Amino acid sequence: MKIEIELFGASRDFSDKNSLKLEVNENSTIKDIKKKILDYLDKNFSGNENFKKIVNSSAFCSKNNNIISDNYKITKNEKIAIIPPIGGG
Repeated sequence: MKIEIELFGASRDFSDKNSLKLEVNENSTIKDIKKKILDYLDKNFSGNENFKKIVNSSAFCSKNNNIISDNYKITKNEKIAIIPPIGGG
């Protein structure tokens, strides 16, 4: 099953596109998807620790713009977004 992860904020540095497309198993959770993203970062960015921190501290959002928990299950080809924390002054 394929999912698309829209990249926002600092996570846009993960790709030259605005999204990542990943192959995941049916009923994968957001926790599983975070692991897939971390594996992708290890492979493509030599395990960049700053990128890993972004993934681990980010919220994930469904196509309906709802924040979803680590236990949220992906049951079909779906588009989700990674929303990194934003600092400001």
